[in-house]
Amino acid sequence: MSRSSRIAVRVPGRSYDVLVERGSLARLGEEVREVSPARLCALVTDENVDALLGLAAEASLHAAGFEPVTVSVPAGEASKSWATAGRLVEEFSEAGLGRDSLVIALGGGVVGDVAGFAAAAYLRGVPVVQVPTTLLAQADSAIGGKTGVDLPRGKNLAGAFWQPLLVLSDPDVLASLPEREWFSGLAEVVKSAALDGEAAFAALEADAPALRAREAEATGRAVLMAAALKARVVSGDEREAADRECLNYGHTLAHAIERELGYGTVTHGAAVADGLRFAARLAVEVASADPAWADRQEALLDALGLTPIDDVRDPAALLAAMKSDKKARRGVVRFVLSSAPGSWVVAPVDDAVVAAALTRWCETTTGGDS
Repeated sequence: MSRSSRIAVRVPGRSYDVLVERGSLARLGEEVREVSPARLCALVTDENVDALLGLAAEASLHAAGFEPVTVSVPAGEASKSWATAGRLVEEFSEAGLGRDSLVIALGGGVVGDVAGFAAAAYLRGVPVVQVPTTLLAQADSAIGGKTGVDLPRGKNLAGAFWQPLLVLSDPDVLASLPEREWFSGLAEVVKSAALDGEAAFAALEADAPALRAREAEATGRAVLMAAALKARVVSGDEREAADRECLNYGHTLAHAIERELGYGTVTHGAAVADGLRFAARLAVEVASADPAWADRQEALLDALGLTPIDDVRDPAALLAAMKSDKKARRGVVRFVLSSAPGSWVVAPVDDAVVAAALTRWCETTTGGDS
């Protein structure tokens, strides 16, 4: 990739850039000042990211004339909750944030989702900037304005569409990611390449050894490809009324796995990898997809080290979780099914077919959680 790339997201009433640039965290304040005249800002992060990047982010913001107030939340999926969102709103109020202020989300998907949700709720909406620090967030979740929290009955069941002023992705910060989080992000990259088309998928296949080794240039290319795909899809369908549903590829089973095993027990990406394998095989069964395409997807997941989760799972419980997911319609489970690189449909699948496929899946899956 070139050292710096800007990708435009164009949605009704607002356009913003996704900046993918190595070393760009040092220029956070300068880049944010280009899109906001604010003085006071809340820098929302988690305890792990704060220890690694908090001082650098604060220094850059101070240098650009901002007055940041750092609010740190516990790391992990448990922070993506009503309680955390409520606490953030209270912290914004106590810090004196107004509608002319700014929220900056510095962290992975949990921080981006809950900080964005709190920003959307506080004063009926204050601007937000997303600064994703995980591969998963840079490739996917920080882009597109989806914010929210989890409820006991499922992921992301409360939320809002709240588009950021800017997404600033510095691939260099990914060097400090724990291996577990690195693999989690790779699953979303595979999803993006499968949706993008043959050229993107073939390029990712070629880059697989370098990505497995976490090489910087390959990482930058992967982030740029996934971010560009997400930006194109969101620009055409901001609120998931049509084509944006494709971004749920692999997520129907993934969300059910996360609920069944307990949020945070496995990474989101590990669950998505299993969801991609399952959806690829289901497409062969119900959508006449070429088995060779399913084989290619599985081979790429294997090459990237994304091995299946081996925890014992209950097919009936997984089906029940799918039926209560927000992607279901009137209790009918819907899947994104891909028949070729760049080709997909969203289709309802009969309970009996899903149940039989889940039974086979749970009987045959072996391996370990990445």
